[in-house]
Amino acid sequence: MELGIEDLNKKIKNCTKCRLSETRINALCGEGNLDAKIMLVAQAPGENEDREGKMFIGPSGKVLDDLLELNNVQRDDLYMTNLVKCMLPKYRKPKQDEIDICSGYLDEEIELINPSVLVPLGHYATTYLFNKYSLSLPSKQDFYTVYGTLLLAGNRKILPLQHPAAILYNPDIREVLVKNYHKLKILSKNCKWASSCPMKYYYEQGVLDRKWLELYCYGDWERCIRYQMEENGEPHLDWMLPDGTIDEKLLSKYTN
Repeated sequence: MELGIEDLNKKIKNCTKCRLSETRINALCGEGNLDAKIMLVAQAPGENEDREGKMFIGPSGKVLDDLLELNNVQRDDLYMTNLVKCMLPKYRKPKQDEIDICSGYLDEEIELINPSVLVPLGHYATTYLFNKYSLSLPSKQDFYTVYGTLLLAGNRKILPLQHPAAILYNPDIREVLVKNYHKLKILSKNCKWASSCPMKYYYEQGVLDRKWLELYCYGDWERCIRYQMEENGEPHLDWMLPDGTIDEKLLSKYTN
């Protein structure tokens, strides 16, 4: 994999496929843990990143570090990259042809790193990954509702988050971002009950969809009603789904 990443990074650094190559200093390669379970995908490098050739070292990088520290997540545990590899002049929005040209590099990174969780940061990265994995996008007015929501796309999970820079423009949303970025810590490990959870048994018996395990046992397990009741010492039925609903189909399997 290291050889593959090295070859890809060489292509990125020398890329002249679009107009952005004329105004950049550095085309930014991804960086971080090559064996990471979680890959962060930002929009594009900023001025500091363009100058130094490193990810998240400007004002938004300081916000990101703060959000990670508050949730006890280490940069070294993550892999970070951008949808567009070159700085956008005057911090303008990326043009569609720029995304179309540059996203091929991101696609290669995803295949090489092979993370189980993709975390797009902000509108453009989220939109690209939703389209790539054929997920339904909400309307522009309701777009914010996808942030902090874990979704399953084939063999990968996608957790859209607000870009850290959002706090710089609207400090009032800091509490929301802290809460949403906490999910990075949750997703870094499986639920402690996963191996003995009845959901695993039902899945192995062929009567439960895999999505329940991926989204809860191996996903956002802190949101699981079963987990919450277990932690509080509250009794609960073995055939209760992670969202708290009762599945009579599982009951019949349990009693047979």
